[in-house]
Amino acid sequence: MAQCTAPINGHRTAGGRASCPACGGGSRSFGGYSSYSPSTYSSYGSSSSSTSRSSGSSSSRRAKWSKTGSTVLYTPTQIQSLTPIRETVESRAASQPDLRDVFLCHAWGDRKEAAKELNDLLVAAGVKVWFSENDLALGVPMMRAIDKGLAKSRIGLVLVTPAMLERLPKESVADKELSALLAGNQLIPIMHNATYDELRNVSPLLASRSGLDTAEDSMAVVAEKIAELVSVEF
Repeated sequence: MAQCTAPINGHRTAGGRASCPACGGGSRSFGGYSSYSPSTYSSYGSSSSSTSRSSGSSSSRRAKWSKTGSTVLYTPTQIQSLTPIRETVESRAASQPDLRDVFLCHAWGDRKEAAKELNDLLVAAGVKVWFSENDLALGVPMMRAIDKGLAKSRIGLVLVTPAMLERLPKESVADKELSALLAGNQLIPIMHNATYDELRNVSPLLASRSGLDTAEDSMAVVAEKIAELVSVEF
């Protein structure tokens, strides 16, 4: 029987395959394995990609606070970061039932676009929002806005955008105050057209808290997740 020369000479070219006494010409079996063919490789690549996508999807799941029949799915990281926030929601809802669900902190430059879009989506989902555009006088420093918003709401959302990244250093946000809010599980950063690396450069403390990101979910899905998170029934 003719011996395949692949172990010595390789079949890196069509000429190499053609000159092999065992494999010359077509795709044959060698040692129980089929020789390489583009169609075989393509099928494997397609199957691998499909499996990878399926694995990513299967890792997402409903949260423990999701209502029966909910189709909203969360990544394990989202569930881990939002679970202590949910506990704060439940605690404050029980002790202060008249509070609004969330307050939305945003940069002035986002008031007519990204912040308004998120506010409108939340309101449409039945969330009671403390929105500085409607509830706070112009020019109020960010930490005062956070203080006032949290005083009237169960939790806070910080919409992190390029405009917010530009504003944060100018606000001189106090590390002590921000640390207390984060330790109390009262703030969720919502990343929008911004990254955690960029946020870390201007506010390492805020960047230490993972939240939701419109790079992973649309703004509408982010609003759905917040709506589920703050929905409490007694």
